[in-house]
Amino acid sequence: MKLNIGIVGAGNFAAFAVAAFMKVPGVEIVAVTDIIEAAAARLAKEMNALTYTDYTLFLADKNIDLVYIATPPSLHYQQSKLALLAGKHVICEKPAALNVADAEQLVAIAKASSLLYVVNLMQRYNPLFAIVKNVIDQKILGNFLHGFFENYASDENLDMQHWFWDAAKSGGIFIEHGVHFFDLFAGWLGDGKLLNAITIQRPGIKQTIVDRVQAIIAYEKGIVNFYHGFDQPKILDRQEMRLQFEHGEITLYEWIPVRMRLHGLLKNEQLENLQAMLQPCEIVYHDKISPAVQKVNGRFTDIIFDAHVTIEYGNNSDKQNRYQQMLTAMLDDQWSWIKDHAHYRIIDETNAVQSLLMAEQAQSMAIKM
Repeated sequence: MKLNIGIVGAGNFAAFAVAAFMKVPGVEIVAVTDIIEAAAARLAKEMNALTYTDYTLFLADKNIDLVYIATPPSLHYQQSKLALLAGKHVICEKPAALNVADAEQLVAIAKASSLLYVVNLMQRYNPLFAIVKNVIDQKILGNFLHGFFENYASDENLDMQHWFWDAAKSGGIFIEHGVHFFDLFAGWLGDGKLLNAITIQRPGIKQTIVDRVQAIIAYEKGIVNFYHGFDQPKILDRQEMRLQFEHGEITLYEWIPVRMRLHGLLKNEQLENLQAMLQPCEIVYHDKISPAVQKVNGRFTDIIFDAHVTIEYGNNSDKQNRYQQMLTAMLDDQWSWIKDHAHYRIIDETNAVQSLLMAEQAQSMAIKM
């Protein structure tokens, strides 16, 4: 069976995604459209695909089964809607739209025609997502207490005229970028409630540029702080997220996590399970292993453990490979649903709506500074 994909938007990320999609057996890129004909032609040539500059003609191509949209956010709603109405399955880059009402309309159109509609919130396809979820669900480190995501991102390639700074085109940082991490933590912790949000304007310039945002979300067992700042040179760009538990913590590095550090108090069987999941890994023992069980006290409760350890897993050099693997896994998962609607997907249309709902609430609630 073949899946013929048409690409909307021929930028650098589309080319990156195409390389990942082509790793799925049976996938073929058959058409590319972009308002810049040279860009469309360049990407199409690599795939031996057709080139379109007219989106209507592109959608009329009956050879296209699925449309992949990689354009600026303000175009996502209209381009997705037209593709769905043309009978095409749709995978769109985040966000689904600039508001929840439009996203919900896209979901309704897709469901009415039994078409795939999904936004590429690919973080849940990261192997580290499942590992962390396993730690949470099995309470390997006890109950979750608190978490944070800190994104010290680069603006070195975002000049003052870039669409990213224009909320009418991007939706703002919460909507354009934050949806990834609202969805990621919801996958680990379930539904959350927004407590507060802040947006901070860059000082000293005439143009209105919001370059830092923060939100606090309450989950059943604890709160999570989300911070995004786009104000660093590329060389200082870094991301870190941490989940604190009763018996230790997990720290993940990079916005697509590829490296994990787990520090905590474990029983022998828990340590063995983690070693099996995290291969290869490095383990540091912080105290002499005693044949007798060890006991400490926290939150008025005894904690019985065999080992106080730090486990290091993963490597930052894997980032680009991991990103492509996640995109490949996402497409394979979604195509499985196209072939059999009984297939359970890791992400579906609800992820697009729920993550955007949290982002929209943060944007509207935010105290402006």
